[in-house]
Amino acid sequence: MAAVVAAAAAALVLPTQTAAQERYDIVLAGGRVMDPETGLDAVRNVGINGSTIAAVSEEALDGEVVVDVAGMVVSPGFIDLHAHGQTNRANEFQARDGVTTALELESGVGKPAAFLAERGKGAILNYGATVSHMSVRTLAMPDRIEAVHRALMSVESDAEGGLRELGSVASAARYDPVSPDDYPALRDALAQGLAEGALGIGMAHQYYPGASLEEILEVFRFASEANTTIYTHVRDMAISAMQEVIANAVATGASLHIVHMNSSSLWNVSPVLELIGGVQSRGFDVTTEVYPYTGASTGLGSAIFDPGWQEKLRIAYGDLQWQDTGERLTEETFNSYRASGGTVIIHMMQEEWIREALARDFVMVASDGMPYAPGAHPRSAGTFSRFLGRYVRDEGLMPLMDGLARITIMPAKRLEGMTDQASAMGRLQAGATADITVFDPETIIDTATFEDNLSYSEGVAHVLVNGEFVVRDGENVPDAMPGTAIVGRKAGE
Repeated sequence: MAAVVAAAAAALVLPTQTAAQERYDIVLAGGRVMDPETGLDAVRNVGINGSTIAAVSEEALDGEVVVDVAGMVVSPGFIDLHAHGQTNRANEFQARDGVTTALELESGVGKPAAFLAERGKGAILNYGATVSHMSVRTLAMPDRIEAVHRALMSVESDAEGGLRELGSVASAARYDPVSPDDYPALRDALAQGLAEGALGIGMAHQYYPGASLEEILEVFRFASEANTTIYTHVRDMAISAMQEVIANAVATGASLHIVHMNSSSLWNVSPVLELIGGVQSRGFDVTTEVYPYTGASTGLGSAIFDPGWQEKLRIAYGDLQWQDTGERLTEETFNSYRASGGTVIIHMMQEEWIREALARDFVMVASDGMPYAPGAHPRSAGTFSRFLGRYVRDEGLMPLMDGLARITIMPAKRLEGMTDQASAMGRLQAGATADITVFDPETIIDTATFEDNLSYSEGVAHVLVNGEFVVRDGENVPDAMPGTAIVGRKAGE
């Protein structure tokens, strides 16, 4: 293995003589270049032309812009598979956390074409989404079709508002089943989402308990036939919920990614890790992620807080924190806020569960970052810096190279099944996309907390997206919007 890594690293610097004679758009000079795919970990100079890494060289490189990054780590940009904050204000915090690609894969969107068109008007980071099973299942409900079509018509004139309306229709149908007679319409709706560029299927079925076991199995059958990936928030915080999706994946051969397994497992972390690791070791395409915080966050009006939630989650009213004010809830405020709607932070996990999950080498890190709001969950701003600063550096749970793999090459490989773009992502190599994060390994850390408004992480010096700085010298670059769509390869079919 060492010989393979050495040969790969050597291959990266073979063209140094030619590279040294060329003039590059940007040169990152003298940094500690770390590439988890090849294992390269050495002082190198990185030459960038346009949106591509053109050279990784031991020799000095000439550039229009030369940035001295000595003493810093130069790594592939961080890929967030699970980001609900799909606005440029959210992107500003994500960029300062080292993120270059932020994808909405758990919930997905009801109309991927409209989402991509809206974000395509100008985005700081790379973006993309799955097709939302929750939204499109309403197209297979005869009683809901008229409302869905009205929402789709709204999308044509107002993408953001129309998508919101479509989500409201889907939420209203959350307790409705899809009849087996209507499965062909469900399949057609999912296929349409993939044809519009979706990166898979988002299946957050804890939020729509009307979806039967058979309906979920049908979606897995479709995913297998369509050769696409399901990103699932399982239907309950129980081992049986994990067994449902894993059994479906094994039985159908569908590709499966289980989101935030920490908050979906709670006290069942150990057996759930055993389940996922077991099927992986037997060759099944099942992956997972965690976020490094002990609090969760979601809408108070969601099905998660239907009667019985205290017993299921083993928490009380005081473990819920209202996002807008930071207050802890009581029975009275719970009932009031649930009626009006809004977001809560749920203090329901233990630190040792996070460490146990991160100790497994197959577990990725993703943020589950919330839409921007002043009191939003701190994971929206600090996930990757917290992971690298606290768990990798301070607690020594794994070497830095292994930590970087969890947020670069591993998510890139997860995406390769759905998009050709991913083969050039998550890598610090000549020919790769110039999505690059430069950070100080001694100081990188999150600063956002559960008590205060969102704040930027520290220690990230430079972030480039498609070869353009979006963070320079530790500050956001005004009006830099080089983000591009990450699109499924079934687009246009």
